[in-house]
Amino acid sequence: MVPKLQLLRAEHAPAVLEFELANRSYFAASIPDRGDEYFEKFAQRHEALLEQQDDGVGAFYLLIDEAGQVLGRFNLVFDEDGAAELGYRVAQRAAGRGVATAAVREVCRLAASLHGVRALRAAAATENPASQKVLAKAGFLATGPADPASLSGQPGTSYLLELDHAGRLGPGQEEYTSHDPRCS
Repeated sequence: MVPKLQLLRAEHAPAVLEFELANRSYFAASIPDRGDEYFEKFAQRHEALLEQQDDGVGAFYLLIDEAGQVLGRFNLVFDEDGAAELGYRVAQRAAGRGVATAAVREVCRLAASLHGVRALRAAAATENPASQKVLAKAGFLATGPADPASLSGQPGTSYLLELDHAGRLGPGQEEYTSHDPRCS
């Protein structure tokens, strides 16, 4: 069985918390740590994401492996202009195997086909070359320096990906396979 993307649900809370705790030091090596308060108030934060999803403010996807464990989180936060901000994190045990790139591509397809998103924005810290590589492989184009506030004060690069409603890339951007079997 291959990993599958699933929309965040209430019953995912224990697996998401386990994912965040198991990868905390790995994530902190390239992005600022969430801090102890995040974990202390995890249940409230999880519920708030579900409410945002129900209200149409965002769509929050998990990549779940065959054992039911979370391999990654992929968040879309919608703007009123038909665009969305993409954020993601992938478990250390899945790093370097193309899992993040495949899942980002599938989330891009879902953003357009299910959520009507026409453009995706993302940012990657200078200290996070793996994330920069994933975004480039998924067809995002660098657009300039990122607002450090979007990266917890770190310098980085902003990226843009234009989509049509079938999930295809916009003019001038290379086509990607709209369905990767690793994310079905």
